[in-house]
Amino acid sequence: MGIYGALSSAVTGLRAQAHALENISGNIANSQTTGYKRIETDFLDLIPDAPIKRQVPGAVLAQSRGTNDIQGDIKTVSNETFIALNSNGFFVVEPKVGQSDGNSVFAGTNFYTRRGDFEIDKDGLLVNGAGYYLKGLPIDTTTGNISGSVPEVIRLSNAFLPAQKTNRINYQANLPQLPKTTAYVATTHNSELINAAKYVGYAGLSTPAKLTGTVPAPAVTDADLAEGATRFADQDTLNVTVNGIEVTFEFTNDGTVAAGRQAIDISPPKTIADVRASMQTALQAAGGPAAESAQVVLDGGALSINLGNDYHASFSITGASANVTTNFGFADGNKSSAPSIPDFDTIAASDDVLFKSNSVAGGAITVYAANGAPVNVQMRWAKVDSAAAGGTDTWNLFYMSDSTASGSSPMWTSTKQPYIFGPAGSLTNDVSTSELTNLTVNGVSIGKVELKHDTNGVSQFADVNGTVNVSTLNQSGYGAGEFVSVAINDSGRVVATYSNGERIDMAQVVTAQFNAINQLKRLDGGVFATSSESGEAILDLSGQGILGGALEASNTDISDEFTKLIVTQQAYAAGTRIVTAADKMLQEALNMIR
Repeated sequence: MGIYGALSSAVTGLRAQAHALENISGNIANSQTTGYKRIETDFLDLIPDAPIKRQVPGAVLAQSRGTNDIQGDIKTVSNETFIALNSNGFFVVEPKVGQSDGNSVFAGTNFYTRRGDFEIDKDGLLVNGAGYYLKGLPIDTTTGNISGSVPEVIRLSNAFLPAQKTNRINYQANLPQLPKTTAYVATTHNSELINAAKYVGYAGLSTPAKLTGTVPAPAVTDADLAEGATRFADQDTLNVTVNGIEVTFEFTNDGTVAAGRQAIDISPPKTIADVRASMQTALQAAGGPAAESAQVVLDGGALSINLGNDYHASFSITGASANVTTNFGFADGNKSSAPSIPDFDTIAASDDVLFKSNSVAGGAITVYAANGAPVNVQMRWAKVDSAAAGGTDTWNLFYMSDSTASGSSPMWTSTKQPYIFGPAGSLTNDVSTSELTNLTVNGVSIGKVELKHDTNGVSQFADVNGTVNVSTLNQSGYGAGEFVSVAINDSGRVVATYSNGERIDMAQVVTAQFNAINQLKRLDGGVFATSSESGEAILDLSGQGILGGALEASNTDISDEFTKLIVTQQAYAAGTRIVTAADKMLQEALNMIR
C-alpha cells in the first residue's frame, strides 16, 4: 500500500490545497465588500488504523472556518443612515419577496448581516446594498418608549409632524441672595425688595408695623407742651426695640441724658410736634435699617409709631415712665402690629417700568398651544421678603401674560408660588414642581403647564452680579413640522428630523448575538442564517455597539492572503511532484515483469 497510499495522500492534498485556493480567491475578490467576513481553511489529517510502528501520516481533509468574530476596519461616512457594529452582533434583516397593491411583501424570516449601508427606498424602508431590509422595533413618538417586542421591517413616514402642546417647562436657576435691580441702592434698606405699596391695586394693602397708644385725657395735640405745659418730667424714658435694636428715649429739660440714650428736649416752649419730630429723628438714626423711614405721628389724639416704608420688621415697647404711659398711652410689653405684605397676583401695565426696576430677568422660552401656535414666555423674579429685613428670603416668579396691555390692565402675572430659602441657600418649602393652571400669553391659551424644577433645581446663593443664572430652560412642546431627513444615532435609534427643528425617535434598531457565531450559515449578499450549530439569535434592544454614520469594511487582509496564496501554490506544486514520483515508481514496478 506504500505507493498507492502515497498517491492517495497526494491526491487528497491536491484537493485540500485547491479548496484553500478557492477560499483565498474568494477572500481577495471580496476585499472591498462591505461587512464581508473572510473564510479561513483548516486542514484535518486522516490517519489509517495501523500498529504504532507501522503508522503513516495519511491523507488530509480541507474544511472552511468562518471569521465572523473578527471585526473589519470601521470607517466614518457622511451618510447618516449607514451604521456599523463595534461588537460581535449582527443587524436583523429580511428580504422582500414581492409587491401587493403597491406595498412591499416580506416573508417574515430573519436573516443577519454586518453590512450596514442602509438607505431609504421609495417606500420609506431602509435597505442595504445587497437588497436586505433593516428590522427593528417601533417607538411611541409621544413617550419615546419602545412599543412591541417582535422585530419588524422599519417603516418611515414623511408625513407632517403634528404639533404638540407644551405641558411641561423644565426650569432650573440660581437666584442671587442680593438682587441688584436697577432700583437697588446699597445704602437704602430693603431697596432690593419689591414694594407692594407702590403698585396699582396694592397701595392700601401694605402696612408697616404700627403701635398706637391709648388716647389720654385730655387728648394730645401738636400744640401741647407749649410754654408752661407739664405733660412730661425730666428723665422720663421710653424704649423702642426694632428687630433687636433698642433705642432709649430720655426726656430732658437741659439736654443732659445718660450715655447711650437719645435726648428728647421738652424744655419750654417745645410742643408735642417738636417732641414727635425729635423722637422720629432719633428713631431713624439709632433704630437700625428697619427704622430708617420710621414715623412718629398723632393718630386721633394718641401717639403712634410705625416703621414707614419697611413692611417686614416689627418693634416692641419697654421702660415706659409713668408720664409716658399717661400721655402717650404706651406701656411696658406693648408690641406693634404685624406688617402686612399682600401677595402679588398681577402687575398692571402702568407699573411695567417700575416692576422691571424692582425685578431681575429670569429668561424667556417659546411654548406652544395645542394647534402649534408659538408664544414667547418672558419670566422675571422679584424678591418680596428677606432675612435681613427680619423675615425670610422669599421670591415670586412672574411671566408676561399680555405684552399689549395698557393702563391698569394686567401685563405680568405671578405664578402664585412662593420660593422660600433658608440660610444655606436651599429651598425650605418643596417646590420641585409648580403648576401654571391656565397659562395664557397674549390671548393664546396654553392651558395647564407643569413648571418642573426637580430637587434643588432652584437655589439662592450669593452672586456678585446680582442676576439670575439660568442653568436649564426647555419645554416639551413644538409646532407642526415637515419631514426633512432621517439618521441612525449611536444608540441605534432611527431619528427623523423635521423643519421645526424637532428630532423624533421613530424606531430602535435590533441586533442579534449568537453563542456559536462562526457556525452561522453563509448566504448571498453578506447575510447569515441560523443553523443547528449556531443556536438561536439572542436579541438586544439596547442599541449597544451601534455606530451611526459608519461602515465596517471587509476583514480580508490582502497581504496575508497573498502570503497564503504563495504557500498554497507551493504546497500544490509539491503535491503534483508526489503524484509524478509515485507514477514513475509504479511504472518501474510494472517493468519488472516484462
